[in-house]
Amino acid sequence: MAESSGSTTTRLAVATGGVGGAGGTDAPYIRTIEWNMMNKTKFFPLSMLSSFSVRCCLFPLTVIKTQLQVQHKSDVYKGMVDCAMKIYKSEGVPGLYRGFWISSVQIVSGVFYISTYEGVRHVLNDLGAGHRMKALAGGGCASLVGQTIIVPFDVISQHAMVLGMSAHAGAKGDINPLGIKSWPGRSRLHISMDIGREIMRRDGFRGFYRGYTASLMAYVPNSAMWWAFYHLYQDELFRICPVWVSHLFIQCVAGSLGGFTTTILTNPLDIVRARLQVHRLDSMSVAFRELWQEEKLNCFFKGLSARLVQSAAFSFSIILGYETIKRIAVDEQYKHQIRW
Repeated sequence: MAESSGSTTTRLAVATGGVGGAGGTDAPYIRTIEWNMMNKTKFFPLSMLSSFSVRCCLFPLTVIKTQLQVQHKSDVYKGMVDCAMKIYKSEGVPGLYRGFWISSVQIVSGVFYISTYEGVRHVLNDLGAGHRMKALAGGGCASLVGQTIIVPFDVISQHAMVLGMSAHAGAKGDINPLGIKSWPGRSRLHISMDIGREIMRRDGFRGFYRGYTASLMAYVPNSAMWWAFYHLYQDELFRICPVWVSHLFIQCVAGSLGGFTTTILTNPLDIVRARLQVHRLDSMSVAFRELWQEEKLNCFFKGLSARLVQSAAFSFSIILGYETIKRIAVDEQYKHQIRW
């Protein structure tokens, strides 16, 4: 019985990415904690708490990125720091959290996202798929499910984020196409409700899915590539780092590098998505054409600095929370095989 258990443990360690050990021992350890190894009653509540905490800390970067993407050239802001300073000077800290509460619904979609990701990986693992292929397919499917749930809230949130841009000197273009009243002291809840009602009045239910195709084109490959690059960088870092380096730290660095890579590759698609949803353009081709006429090759770099900072910070924080929670939620029988 002990012999059989040891054999199973070794096969499990090999299948999940690592036989090796700290201090040069031969004790097997699990590099990737799989879905069937975790206690879900611990994992889901802790995952939602972690996601909300990260969003609270880093949401201002999302507001800054969105406002940089929808402005005409550099008419309003010269860059990320200039944008943050002008928002803070004009509206204070609340201005950096425009659209936060409606956007925080993404915490619920995050549960479906991670369940889909882990579920697809589990199915593909039974089919014998490779480690990176599982990550690629799982990430793409997870984003498809997540975006289907979150796009209506994203549309409302982005309209809320850009309200008040016209108050800054030099603003051009229609950045409040719904004509929402947002005088000082008006509650964020009332503003969000007005945005929702105006979208429904003008476009019906379809208006809440404006830019849905663009969101899928931006986020599905982004998510698929991010998870694939995450595992790729993780494998390379494990190969070159000494055994005493923290396993969790390596994973966090791999997440940030994956975020950098996918952000650079998908930046124009994210700008088109934001403009479709905020400027209410008719189609992706119109959005691409207008973006190219305004920016030419600069469209590949518009808002990129804010997006890189946001992506690196989010990726590091999300992986730190995600992998820590997996270690906490792992079943007792695997705890001795987990490295921190």
